[in-house]
Amino acid sequence: MGIRFSLDGQSFSTINGGPVFQFNEAISLQVYCDTQEEIDYYWDKLTEKGVGVQCGWLKDQFDVSWQVVPTVLEKLLNDPSRANRVTKGFLQMKKFDIEKLKSA
Repeated sequence: MGIRFSLDGQSFSTINGGPVFQFNEAISLQVYCDTQEEIDYYWDKLTEKGVGVQCGWLKDQFDVSWQVVPTVLEKLLNDPSRANRVTKGFLQMKKFDIEKLKSA
């Protein structure tokens, strides 16, 4: 039901939303960021005429859904001793804060 691919070195993930879903949240582009500065840069650019939603999700000025995600998130979620705290933490965020996730 999902596909990962890359275009010009940029990774993309897709999910089959079925015939009911048109061009909406069923289609999103992901931007993986190593630093908070990268997260801030892409978040600010994409929400300039758009809107932040929740958990790293946003919609740009064309109503395209994006996820701006720290690369460290997968590692944190795969640590059983931290996964629940990290999840609770990011559920309260719109834009991800790497330091808050690491301290959870």
